[in-house]
Amino acid sequence: MRLLFVLLCCLAGAAHAEPASSPPPKAYLTLIIDDLGQNLPRDRRVLALPGPVTTAIMPDTPHATEFAREAHRAGKIVILHMPMDPATGPYAWHPELPLEELQKRLDAAFKMVPYTAGINNHMGSRMTAQPIAMAWLMGELQRRHKFFVDSRTSAQTVAAQQAQKIDLASVSRDVFLDDERTEAAIFTQLQTAISLARKQGSAVMIGHPYPQTLAVLERELPKLKAQGIEWIDIKQMISVRSNKATAAHGKNGIYR
Repeated sequence: MRLLFVLLCCLAGAAHAEPASSPPPKAYLTLIIDDLGQNLPRDRRVLALPGPVTTAIMPDTPHATEFAREAHRAGKIVILHMPMDPATGPYAWHPELPLEELQKRLDAAFKMVPYTAGINNHMGSRMTAQPIAMAWLMGELQRRHKFFVDSRTSAQTVAAQQAQKIDLASVSRDVFLDDERTEAAIFTQLQTAISLARKQGSAVMIGHPYPQTLAVLERELPKLKAQGIEWIDIKQMISVRSNKATAAHGKNGIYR
């Protein structure tokens, strides 16, 4: 009887025990490094970063084609870093250009950067605010089976909005890592991205191959897993977000 009493007490205690705590929500980060193709030794440090970094290569750089091939061989996702006004150069898009010229420049840029899975804008604060041109671009990317990353160099961008209208695979940047080129500032921006990922579930970071940026990333990226952060590639991030805008970029998942 005494044994039965002890067992009953144990069962009663288990029934009133606190439920097991649920695991923390997932927090995803993805990283794009812009402005690649200018300096091979420097850019190869990007390929050595310990994870699925996306390489955004400019078409008007001396090593664009060669580095795109290296990045592809290294298993990195390659995207075209497309110059847009106020950027200049032979490939740059400007609002006054007819669509025929925009297509000609886009075709030439894609030829310079092979193995591209998608594109993002280089500069582009004026160009990404042009609804007609952006709508044409998204349709063209859909035809080519490529995705779009809105670098959001301006709050007036309509690029992601136009991509969403035709359900083109796309995503928008949340944090620029290195507007200020000091290791302390870059580290702070990385922590901002981590906090944002925990808050909204994911964050898209864009950085550049500056020595300070690469030093911080080489030191800090291997620590992400221990901090409960999952570093995923840009295609996975597009899937995670399901083409929906975050609260910072729109309302109820719709881009402003």
